[in-house]
Amino acid sequence: MVFIGIDVGGTKIACGVTDEEGVILSRVSTGTLAHRPFAAVVRDMADAALEALAQSGHEIADVGAVGVGIPGVAENVNGTVIFCTNLGWENVPLRRELNRYIDKPVFIDNDATLAGLAESVAGVSRGAASSVFITLGTGVGGGIILNGRPWAGAQGAASELGHMTLCIDGVPCSCGKKGCLERYCSATALIRMGREAAAEHPDSLILTMAGGEPDNINGKIVVDAARQGDPAALSVFDRYTTYLALAVNNVVTFLDPEVIVLGGGVSQAGAFLADAVREKVPGLLLFKALSFGRLELAVLGNEAGIIGAAMLGRLMRGGETL
Repeated sequence: MVFIGIDVGGTKIACGVTDEEGVILSRVSTGTLAHRPFAAVVRDMADAALEALAQSGHEIADVGAVGVGIPGVAENVNGTVIFCTNLGWENVPLRRELNRYIDKPVFIDNDATLAGLAESVAGVSRGAASSVFITLGTGVGGGIILNGRPWAGAQGAASELGHMTLCIDGVPCSCGKKGCLERYCSATALIRMGREAAAEHPDSLILTMAGGEPDNINGKIVVDAARQGDPAALSVFDRYTTYLALAVNNVVTFLDPEVIVLGGGVSQAGAFLADAVREKVPGLLLFKALSFGRLELAVLGNEAGIIGAAMLGRLMRGGETL
């Protein structure tokens, strides 16, 4: 038996077929073109998924289920996407529409949650009964895995870690609140802090590496300048990793998972990032004499979306436990 995983992003739809262990057998990508009507996007999802199935050498009869990851919130009673800002979807019947082309069980969940599921099945948190995935990209997303299953909460919003309040009356967030965690721990936040530091210290390596253009400053430049010992960049990096350590501490205090996984673009900083956060977390813990869950870097990269979606299909089909 095989499973279809569909990872729907704002710019790209990635479809793949996996075996029961999450190994990708084939994959096909196409543009999302999210400005189009919902039905047109779903038709392209189905076409790409069926093309991937054909490339894998399997037929529709071999498919156990279809999983779909979306950058939003969904419910699986009726297979509805409740809202998905990046795609402009609100209360759309995704399962019903996709079943017009692929007559198999369809299950939907948040893309960051499914990335966390992928890591727990085939990645760095494999074998752990509990893990939390934190994705550090344009925003901050999360995935909570308990006893091998995604936990989305009663209303489907439990994994929105990026919108926990980190600073009262802090930086305004795109969600309408102030001081959300993603305003301090995202790649966007790192860039903002880097540009502020460059404005204060125009002789910094940050600005030099950006060719003297503040608009060219990105997260990689800030991290690379910090690696080279630039004082302004080191100050930004220290502040950023302190915020991230606070976020990890909140996760440990509330859930105490076996593994905390950092993914997303900022995680490409590797051990330089992870070691800095690991060093800071112990001083923030309530029970300082106790150890806390392993802090690891995600290993599946862009494959996580397909794997997680496919494994959601495997998990939900018949209520199986991974």
